[in-house]
Amino acid sequence: MPQRAYPITEVVVAADCWQREPDAEAIVQRAILAASTAADADVGNAEVAVMLTDDAAIRTLNRDFRGIDKPTNVLSFPAPETHGADDEDVAPHALGDIAIAYETLRREAEEEAKPFLNHLSHLAVHGFLHLIGYDHETDDEADEMEALETAILAQLGIPDPYAERERMD
Repeated sequence: MPQRAYPITEVVVAADCWQREPDAEAIVQRAILAASTAADADVGNAEVAVMLTDDAAIRTLNRDFRGIDKPTNVLSFPAPETHGADDEDVAPHALGDIAIAYETLRREAEEEAKPFLNHLSHLAVHGFLHLIGYDHETDDEADEMEALETAILAQLGIPDPYAERERMD
């Protein structure tokens, strides 16, 4: 039986504000591994790039790629599908890129009274799920994606990030 492959996760700290969170890279690595395992994503020999950035940079990305001229917490950019050899000796194929903005993440964590690193884990999981095809454009898609996020985060010992919202409805 072939051994299951997990994505290689390359984390790039692109903004100095992230220096305040020395565990951020490890948290992102752990979250993406958990998401890959729980989502049963057979990504093969794949690589994910995660950029830890700031609001200014993510605003530019959001404007240029989505036409929305404001910062956001996380953006995902799935790589185009390639159809090549699935050989372990071949260089990893790009699964896609994730960008996470420090200031927006910090503000949301404070407003929602969540630990910063828990919210970072959530955004990394959310971004990864987008890379493997999950979305939340319809209510059914949102319910499926949120249930999976909640299950993944529970495996990491992180409370349901949607629990407060559900109680408010």
